[in-house]
Amino acid sequence: MSGKIDTRLAELGIELPTPASPAANYVPFIISGNTLFVSGQITMWDGEIKYIGRVGDGISKEDAYQAARICGMNIIAQAKIACGGDLDRVTRVLKLGGFVNCLPEFNDMPEVINGASDLMVEVFGCEIGSHARFAVGASSLPRGIATEVDGTFEIS
Repeated sequence: MSGKIDTRLAELGIELPTPASPAANYVPFIISGNTLFVSGQITMWDGEIKYIGRVGDGISKEDAYQAARICGMNIIAQAKIACGGDLDRVTRVLKLGGFVNCLPEFNDMPEVINGASDLMVEVFGCEIGSHARFAVGASSLPRGIATEVDGTFEIS
């Protein structure tokens, strides 16, 4: 039986990717009490890395937004696993942290990371999906990807 978030994903035409296994010495998520911490997710889509490059040098702001959206989908996919398959257990998206691999003169990191933020509001609704956030530029990211995003959730 599907929950309301699974139904919402279907209505939006969103199919979550299979989340990647950690590439180093960390775990994909940790639950402490009723807080779920999802490790930084990259632009991996079912085993294939997407959006390799720097924003402002081969990657457009619009493509970077889509890259951040993929990171957001991977965050939700990890949260689904952490919640035993029941995304209705998410009671609040608390915070997202976003990194953008960009040229020093690129200043639109908030608009890029909106790819993940907008997704959270679309999927969970404004009351649960609105969150605190940071969006910063970086001179490089793992595997040369354009964006990386992590997430913190309150769960029941």
